Amino acid sequence: MPRFYARRQFGMVTAFSALLASVALFSAPSASAALPTPVSATTARTYLASLPVATEDRTGYSRDLFPHWITQSGACNTREVVLQRDGTNVVQDSACAAVSGNWYSPYDGATWTAASDVDIDHLVPLAEAWDSGADSWTTSRRQAFANDLTRPQLLAVTDNVNQAKGDQDPATWMPSRTAYRCTYVRAWVQVKYYYGLSVDSAEKSALQSHLAGC
Repeated sequence: MPRFYARRQFGMVTAFSALLASVALFSAPSASAALPTPVSATTARTYLASLPVATEDRTGYSRDLFPHWITQSGACNTREVVLQRDGTNVVQDSACAAVSGNWYSPYDGATWTAASDVDIDHLVPLAEAWDSGADSWTTSRRQAFANDLTRPQLLAVTDNVNQAKGDQDPATWMPSRTAYRCTYVRAWVQVKYYYGLSVDSAEKSALQSHLAGC
């Protein structure tokens, strides 16, 4: 191969590699407020050991018993606050609806540019909470749970991933992105501990297993 051609080939490969690196850098999710930082794995293990173990009971459950997406400030409801918090370059209209922005879903690693592609996940699902003790709560406490911006309970994620999760606990569903699983179980235990909710035996075993690797 002529020397000048080899140099040209090398230059093209180098330039292409640099381009790929810049694209990867641009595509990487930028930092955002996102989920409030959960307790440490050590604290989560301590919390988990203290949670009561009980069989779940969904008798009487209705999502309407958990008033959600209440007004938080001005025209903004809870969903809109989380979209603003978890996104980057989010632009909202006068009604507080997100009209543009970028949202990185830590469950599956996808990035979205339309708010309609994003759901706000109740990390501990409303039905799971009902099964675990929220059936005895007042409506105001269930409302506080469904709109909790202080604990690691609400998170913007890919809509169909959230729908696939449904009301499952960590015994039957975990984020496909393994790098997020430790954060997920730490948050799950923190929320259940704060609200005095129980765990069932399979759920507790799954949480113990995941926390052991954190």
